Amino acid sequence: MRKLIAALSAAGLGVAGLLVALQPAQTAVTTGGPLTAVAGSAWQTDASVLGLAVAKGKAFVGGRFLNVRPPGAAPGASQTSRTYLAAFNQTTGALDTSFNHVLNGIVWAIVASPDGSKIYVGGDFTKVDGVTRNRLAAFDTTTGALIANIKPSVSYRVKALAIGGNSLYFGGSFGLVNGLARNRAAAISTVDGSLLPWNPNADSDVYAIDAADDNTKVYLGGTFTKIGTTSRWAVASVNNSTGAILPFSAASAVPGPTSTCKSRVKDIETVGTKVYFANAGDGPGCFDGTWAADVATGNLVWKNTCLGATEAITMVSGWLFKGSHAHDCSAATAGPAFGEGTGNHYLLLQNPADGKLGPWFPNTNAAAPTQVGPLVSATGGTDLWVGGDFTKVNGAAQQGLTRFTNLGNGAAPLGPVLPTLSNAVTKQVKATVQTSLDNDDVTLTYRLLRGSTNTIVATTTANSTFWSRPSVTLTDPAAPLGSQMYRIEVTDGKNTVRGGYATITVK
Repeated sequence: MRKLIAALSAAGLGVAGLLVALQPAQTAVTTGGPLTAVAGSAWQTDASVLGLAVAKGKAFVGGRFLNVRPPGAAPGASQTSRTYLAAFNQTTGALDTSFNHVLNGIVWAIVASPDGSKIYVGGDFTKVDGVTRNRLAAFDTTTGALIANIKPSVSYRVKALAIGGNSLYFGGSFGLVNGLARNRAAAISTVDGSLLPWNPNADSDVYAIDAADDNTKVYLGGTFTKIGTTSRWAVASVNNSTGAILPFSAASAVPGPTSTCKSRVKDIETVGTKVYFANAGDGPGCFDGTWAADVATGNLVWKNTCLGATEAITMVSGWLFKGSHAHDCSAATAGPAFGEGTGNHYLLLQNPADGKLGPWFPNTNAAAPTQVGPLVSATGGTDLWVGGDFTKVNGAAQQGLTRFTNLGNGAAPLGPVLPTLSNAVTKQVKATVQTSLDNDDVTLTYRLLRGSTNTIVATTTANSTFWSRPSVTLTDPAAPLGSQMYRIEVTDGKNTVRGGYATITVK
């Protein structure tokens, strides 16, 4: 945690929640997650964001939108035309005016090459700037130019993209690539754009795809029931060169379909020796959570059963961030967490070692057309970009796109209420107060301050979350006789707030 280096004057001492200490914005160091819960400035879109990739200092964004606008601009105001694809400055969130292409259909997926020199874009489009590109295209990230030799002819929607070695793997709803049978999954060479032999032959849509970091295998997610002739519901591990199905015991994490429940894999993230999956169910109690498997063995590592469909997962600095509309994480596999009754929590953080929730609680809403909220996420290494169908972030108007960084002071704790004071022992005052909330810290420090001089007479730490807010009691062991004023100060190490004064006659 960063140290406090400034304090405001004692003016307004009776105002609850007074922010009294700040630190100049710089790289954040926290005791929990790697990002603050305060959203950074970013431009907005006029409809859903469905694809994201960050490369060469830019965030490339695709989706249903036809226009973008600055942060703070109301819908329809200060718009700039961008048909289904746009780029933004990674540092400032501002529109990259040099990247401007006209596509004739929705973008569903974007992936960057490992060196960041290219992005690959998949979707429903058949033209880019009037040039034929049947549902898959590539762009130079420095110049923005359309790349000439990446132009496979894909017969229908491309919904997922991944790169492994010199292969671009893609999945969706198509049946043909370059006139050859490739049912819902195919691969081309990133060197010359040629169609590769890889052919998993899925019998229904592929929503998600990713290659192991060493490209030894490729993972598929979707609504399929077979890969080739082998039965496999919603998730599969396949050979990286042929597409043949591989043993994958962790697939049992996804329940088989029933008349009331179909849980589909919506996103996949491979990081080192582990692979992580996001699931969305379509019925009450249907599996909506996340799970992890070992790449080498295929064994299940953990399974988190939060309810509320998970659409996107991204690893940032050793933590797994997820976009979902989680509303019940009370199951034991989630660790101590929230149950029904606290609403939807669209952005959450998980410990990749066990899937338990971490200290990061920003939020969005959900809007048309899917009413889901976050739908896709990506990172440039030390940030998180989130896209979806939301129109608000942390209660403020922000449509389609947002970002979080590790810069600044982060979220400030909620200002403490007046403490309840008691004086059962001579010259001893006990002050009890409900713990505060902080959207990117769970452990907070509480201080009991006496009098107008704000003398610190007691200090303690306590954990609190929006689903569990215990009370803390601090004791002044040497309180002066007569009327005394006490207040509570709470700090996360970066921000400090004080509540108002309560009074007591000490005997």
